[in-house]
Amino acid sequence: MNDVDIPGSGTLATLPALENLELLAPPTAAALQAIAATHPNLAAKVRVAEIDPELAGTETMTEAFGMDLALSSNCILVAGKRAGEERIAACVVRATTNADVNHTVKRTLDVRKASFWPQERAVEASGMEYGGITPVGVPAPWRLLIDSRCAEGWSCIGSGLRRSKLFVPDGFLTALPGAEVIEGLAVE
Repeated sequence: MNDVDIPGSGTLATLPALENLELLAPPTAAALQAIAATHPNLAAKVRVAEIDPELAGTETMTEAFGMDLALSSNCILVAGKRAGEERIAACVVRATTNADVNHTVKRTLDVRKASFWPQERAVEASGMEYGGITPVGVPAPWRLLIDSRCAEGWSCIGSGLRRSKLFVPDGFLTALPGAEVIEGLAVE
């Protein structure tokens, strides 16, 4: 059972993530441990919940556990090119919104056209499973763009695996290495 009150988490039971690293993808576990070295109090609040991989989709999981959809944040990988250089961003937006790829993301990356990354490429480059991609542990060269609505309060995000979800507290996403809070990254 939860010993931490996470508003909107429904019936989903969580465990301390730092004590259950086997429920995280390797890059996610390594990133969480690195954050624990610099922000121990913040990292100690991170929770993980084991779920059936068939319930990994945000809407499916929300319905199955009676969660508030606004608690979930999705990590979308987007890329564009400028002068032959590919520019990649992991964009974190609330599940109740959509990443503004054609305007804000494109302008932020300074590219002519921005597109969602193909599934195979996203999985291979991130070291995470599709449906579990998370901002925790994305490769350092990528930009990490956090919609301002995700900068506050708890967020349910991927763990890098389809069989679990992370619950991160207020301030955690903005403490990730290279995180940039972007006003208007997402649209309703």
